[in-house]
Amino acid sequence: MHDVLIVGGGLVGSSLAIALDRLGLDVGLVEASPPGGLPPVFDERNLSFAEATVNALTALGVMQKLRTPTGAIQRIHVSRQGDFGRVLLDARQYQREAFGQVVVARDFGEALEARLAELARLVRYRPARFAGLVDDGVDGSFRSVRVIDESGERILRARLLVAADGTRSGVREALGIGTVEHDYGHHLFVTRLRTDRAVDGSAFERLTDAGPTALLPRGDRHYGLIHGVANDEVEAVKALAPDAFLQRVQSVFGWRAGRFIVAGAPSVYPAVRVLADRLVAPRAVLMGNAAQTIHPIGAQGFNLGLRDALTLAELIEVARVAHAGADCGAPDVLDAYVARRREDRERTLTFSDGLARLTSNPAPLLRPLRSLGLFAIGRLPSVQSALVGGALGYRGDVPALCRSARP
Repeated sequence: MHDVLIVGGGLVGSSLAIALDRLGLDVGLVEASPPGGLPPVFDERNLSFAEATVNALTALGVMQKLRTPTGAIQRIHVSRQGDFGRVLLDARQYQREAFGQVVVARDFGEALEARLAELARLVRYRPARFAGLVDDGVDGSFRSVRVIDESGERILRARLLVAADGTRSGVREALGIGTVEHDYGHHLFVTRLRTDRAVDGSAFERLTDAGPTALLPRGDRHYGLIHGVANDEVEAVKALAPDAFLQRVQSVFGWRAGRFIVAGAPSVYPAVRVLADRLVAPRAVLMGNAAQTIHPIGAQGFNLGLRDALTLAELIEVARVAHAGADCGAPDVLDAYVARRREDRERTLTFSDGLARLTSNPAPLLRPLRSLGLFAIGRLPSVQSALVGGALGYRGDVPALCRSARP
């Protein structure tokens, strides 16, 4: 019997396992990848870690395991193709060295794996996959889960089941929790590129009718590229030769970062929002992409998911301090989780979805409103401060680990 069973060994699930280990709990982690392998999510995608995320991952001992340098986001430049107005944010104006750090997903996966390997209490089931729930007909004091591994099928039991198994969560479906989906009408091409200018800590977001084109400053003298392409153009863009792809991105983005020299082969992902109808079920909780998969505009997704994980770990710790041996999956813990996550989740979802819909809408009547909005953000301190707070990762009731890098 585990205290907590986490299904999904990606960014959020692994981070939760590390956070719970500090509490001395019996934790199981169901992972699809075999020992020595990394989940597909740990690819060449560029992860933008807000300051709050960097603090928490440092306190958990993960950032120290990175073997390659990160890229500091010292300035943020936002503009929209065809509109006047722009937003320029400088971390020094807010007494910060940087708003956050850019980390390559593959490098982060390796750092998480190195940290997980140090956890003596964690039980890892890998390669294994979730196969369904079991109705034990008992008093509801635990959840029973069927998993399939190389030895066949087995039954695992836990006081609390955590679904961290991604956008198409099998656990969420088995719990009978529905979703609301929205297709933004474009795909995202993700790779890295170099320009004829040195990377200087500036992050750029160029908004267009077909979605954002963003450059994130990496630590390897490259930029991480995210390029939005309308759904009906995806196959044609996939077929472009490397030089033609660079020319396309340059024409959309402009020259503010210099001339684009070379880009890697891009990976392609649909821009789709998937929101769970609810976050909890009896002795079960959803987090990360299983709870909400959001548009990457503004780089909010993983930062939000990590705060999900850290909030749950913090609430379990509080319960155990108040009552020795407290039940991790008790209704009061889950109710507190929903309440604590409400403001951060709602504000982040509203920001991400609103920005994605407004900036990609080609309606001519919206152009002056968008331009006025960019102008206001660039000129009004109160509006700018709210944007900066989100960029730093401080929305709502933030977990304590996000506010300090100390263990």
